[in-house]
Amino acid sequence: MTVLNPSGSRAGAAEAGPVAAGPATAPGQRVPSGPAQPTMISCAGLWKVFGPRASRIIGTAESDLAPAELKAKHKAVIAVREVSFDVATGEVFVVMGLSGSGKSTLVRCLTRLIEPTAGSIRIADQEVTGCPDQQLRDLRRHKVAMVFQHFGLLPHRTVRDNVCYGLEIQGMPKQKRYVRADEMLALVGLEGFGSSLPSQLSGGQQQRVGLARALAVDPEVLMFDEPFSALDPLIRRDMQAEVKRLHREVGKTMVFITHDLHEALTLGDRVVIMKAGRVVQIGTPAEVVGAPADDYVRAFTRDVPKASVLTAAWIAHPPDGEVDPAAPTVAADTLIRDLVPLMSGVQGLFRVVDGDQTVGFVDRIDVLQVMAEGVELT
Repeated sequence: MTVLNPSGSRAGAAEAGPVAAGPATAPGQRVPSGPAQPTMISCAGLWKVFGPRASRIIGTAESDLAPAELKAKHKAVIAVREVSFDVATGEVFVVMGLSGSGKSTLVRCLTRLIEPTAGSIRIADQEVTGCPDQQLRDLRRHKVAMVFQHFGLLPHRTVRDNVCYGLEIQGMPKQKRYVRADEMLALVGLEGFGSSLPSQLSGGQQQRVGLARALAVDPEVLMFDEPFSALDPLIRRDMQAEVKRLHREVGKTMVFITHDLHEALTLGDRVVIMKAGRVVQIGTPAEVVGAPADDYVRAFTRDVPKASVLTAAWIAHPPDGEVDPAAPTVAADTLIRDLVPLMSGVQGLFRVVDGDQTVGFVDRIDVLQVMAEGVELT
């Protein structure tokens, strides 16, 4: 049997491992995505209402009033409305929405930088809502680190002192925290910049310092609040690549806030779409693009090239007839755009495999349907 990798290289059966024949998953029978690893963050029924007597609005008909009417009647604004989700250990979980959708309020509620009005939050098996102040400080110092949009660097401190600021708060000796800071600067590509001041760095370099500072305390969770929105497009792309590289190397759980759909699809293992404080859809990039939950998500994803997001597993289907035992295979996570060169000069079906399991089959027609303009998969 021959395995075709996304790069186009060929591997023999011994290298590829056995492929088990099994029932294919037909379109429309997909199980919604969710954490496969242990849960790092659990958020249940979270509300944030700004205004007097906020808790009295939750769960009443008043909470369904139009925003303008609610503000006029109760002087209240609902920023986060009954939000629930779980984030798996090691997952990149992206929260995406337009201005006013509640995404930044949500991420601040997770560590109680903004106090939630109602609901439950757990991080690393620790209850966040209602925990004592000292416990909350320990959580912020040791388990969770935040990367902000406007860098948040201290202008009078050197880059090295900015990076080790959290370690200084923890009480780590100066020499030890300097060693750690230099390690983190090397990790983010800023080796040799420790003695510089933030004002001597470019915007992209300053954001790298922010990343190094967050990583220095070795947190279990990294939270990003639109960290790249102030950067030029080319620098922003470089920083997205940097986040992906760092995730591969350090494997931290990441919660990433953005208003940019391309950024969300590029970075996220799963993506949350928010509107007016509500969660509209949670899913993998393929699920969000290939099966939008409603017209709001559909409008967001209309111009996304589906072939750059959807995978072989997404379009896999049962065979129409007998399958050649020697049929070439492709990995389930192969992007559809990468199937095009693989299928050049190859006739018949391709077996789509996830590890040693067959998840279905694809052929040229399946790929061409997705490549064609105006094709919508639901």
